[in-house]
Amino acid sequence: MKKLYYTANVLLILVLVLMASCKKTDTIELTENKTTKKVIEYKEPKSAVSYQFQKTKDWLKANEADSTKMDIVYALNRTDKANLKKQDSVVVPADFSGDLVYYLPFPLHVASLEEVSKIILFSYPTQTFAAYENGELVRTGPTNMGRKKDPTPTGLFFTNWKAEKTTSTFNDEWELKWNFNIENKLGVGFHQYELPGYPASHSCLRLLEKDAKYLYKFADEWILKDKENVKVKGTPVIVFGSYDFDGPKPWLQLASDPKALNIPESEIETQTKPFLKEILENQNLREAEPTKTL
Repeated sequence: MKKLYYTANVLLILVLVLMASCKKTDTIELTENKTTKKVIEYKEPKSAVSYQFQKTKDWLKANEADSTKMDIVYALNRTDKANLKKQDSVVVPADFSGDLVYYLPFPLHVASLEEVSKIILFSYPTQTFAAYENGELVRTGPTNMGRKKDPTPTGLFFTNWKAEKTTSTFNDEWELKWNFNIENKLGVGFHQYELPGYPASHSCLRLLEKDAKYLYKFADEWILKDKENVKVKGTPVIVFGSYDFDGPKPWLQLASDPKALNIPESEIETQTKPFLKEILENQNLREAEPTKTL
């Protein structure tokens, strides 16, 4: 009897353990079935963000070996390594201790985009881009968009086809790396190309190579029904605002007002609200597509 009693107790304990294990597994599965909210912890600057002008040659002598500082200064001046050296003076922060997101204008979180799995925004007035996942900023950086003669079209677009290397429709001698097309008929896309520090492209959205590579992997291509019809569009891209081509570079204002270019969350909501229905409808179509096994 005593042996049976102990055996029964052992079996009871095993059953309870199994029940607890099953309950825990169910909780994990329920959590996994929900949209996973991506939250990135960015490092804030140790002091309030402020900016100043520095002579480019003098500043580079003391700081060119510091890649972290260089990345922030490239982004602040909307330029790249080769073109930064051509400038007489540059805008630099007084404190470099924060992550790049704190020196560029897009907000870290946009509540109205929490249902949108992925979206890319380009701000014409600030010459910057931002990529969001479910409302959380995952990437931001500088861009040089269309010049006055060939402005970048604004509004809602969707990424379609991409190529690691292709040639420009304006000049077949121009090699475009990490190109992702967003407007097939007009030949507009984002890609790596030189950033002189102002809107200079023939309507495309120029990026630093590291940002072009990131967005190349981040965005989705379209899904074609056949050679002429699109079944599912790619990742939504919204280009908004206008640039004062006849005025000074907007980021020069930062020296007198560090918040001059900040894009409030409400502005993003205003710019995206007219397109949310179409964006979510296309997102649902993509999510309904069967997963392809390689």
